[in-house]
Amino acid sequence: MASDGSKAPLDVIASSLRRERDRAGLSLTEVARRAGIAKSTLSQLEAGTGNPSVETLWALSVALDIQFAQLVDPPRPRVQVIRAGEGPVLYSERTDYRVTLVASCPPNARRDLYRLDVEPGPPRESEPHLPGTVEHVIVSAGRALVGLREEPVELGPGDYIAYPGDVAHIFQALEPGTRAVLVSEHT
Repeated sequence: MASDGSKAPLDVIASSLRRERDRAGLSLTEVARRAGIAKSTLSQLEAGTGNPSVETLWALSVALDIQFAQLVDPPRPRVQVIRAGEGPVLYSERTDYRVTLVASCPPNARRDLYRLDVEPGPPRESEPHLPGTVEHVIVSAGRALVGLREEPVELGPGDYIAYPGDVAHIFQALEPGTRAVLVSEHT
């Protein structure tokens, strides 16, 4: 792809193609057909071999309905942390009640709500869930490491985190009596 002798980031392209094809729920044959390329070419690219042209990658991005850059420089997982006492607060006029919206539900999403009671020990490691899953956690008592397996965040009472549930992630209590609320959102 580059005239200076450097090669395309084949490992990034390979993992991006597999990830985006899985997210779209398309077979190798269907993506190749939509892109107008040979199935063997797509298979080689997903295996991390070959030297794709700009035209091939562009055709694949159109076939997968993604931006071209997502194949060569995929987006980083979005993690959002809101600490206790942060965020927009609304107050009741008639009682001692306040509410902080930490995450609104996107259109066409479904959410499952869980209460977690966790004691210190090895982390609860979760493999990636279905594509498009987002997990939201609010710690109510204790302390915990929560989030992406490679970059968990330490949270205390009242802290909030949102992270992609379709990436490997953990929950590890750091204090006895750790409690949290987990919302798993599926689109």
